[in-house]
Amino acid sequence: MPAGEFDAKRALVTGGTKGIGQAVAARLREGGARVLTTARARPNEPVNNDLVHTDFFVAADITTAEGCAAVADSVLKRLGGVDIIVHVVGGSSAPAGGFAVLDDNEWQRALDLNLFPAVRLDRALLPAMLDQGSGVIIHITSIQRVMPLYEATIAYAAAKAALANYSKGLSKEVSPKGIRVVQVSPGWVETEAAVGLVNELAASKGTDYEGARKALMDSLGGIPIGRPAQPREVADLVAFLASPKAASITGTEYVIDGGTVPTI
Repeated sequence: MPAGEFDAKRALVTGGTKGIGQAVAARLREGGARVLTTARARPNEPVNNDLVHTDFFVAADITTAEGCAAVADSVLKRLGGVDIIVHVVGGSSAPAGGFAVLDDNEWQRALDLNLFPAVRLDRALLPAMLDQGSGVIIHITSIQRVMPLYEATIAYAAAKAALANYSKGLSKEVSPKGIRVVQVSPGWVETEAAVGLVNELAASKGTDYEGARKALMDSLGGIPIGRPAQPREVADLVAFLASPKAASITGTEYVIDGGTVPTI
């Protein structure tokens, strides 16, 4: 990691207190960036051996317009602007059962969590980026946008596909004005939440962690490298794309899935 690669850079990382978001925030800080993170609530435990300081954390529900406005206001007031935005927040809590159990509320929740926070925060923060003539926006999408799992997460997959489409369109508009827009599409990433899920699967199936882990990989059609990605690996990819080394990269998608998505 080059020393000071992000010196004097100001960054916003949504969902930055756990999983991929935590790893991304830590990686940007290691490079010298001032990073403001956001989540619904302040974590009770130190993050990356450091406390989430008041000046660089804002508790907000960014599934709402009001929450996004509060975060944007904090970015402009506390950081004085922004150079890097990484939209990590996302996920699904939809029940299993396929299309029939997903009512309008479930579909709306998927869009409110996986699409609208990026749309609203970009709209609020892009004017400052455009004024300075530079900036990087990274949208964390998902391989589910092309490999939807219909049993429980089809609404999530559709929302991520919408985010990818929006990201591409935005890049066409703002890249000529100095703002790069890139997508990062992870496959299965072994976050703490994913470990918890595998442990639950192991208990329900009467097997051990490795057995449940393999069964989950098999359900994805296999992962050729034989393991899920680690949060730090995703963070390193994000850091590269946010850095000057990627100065010619915009309007495209980087998949980090160990080869899960088959060739089409």
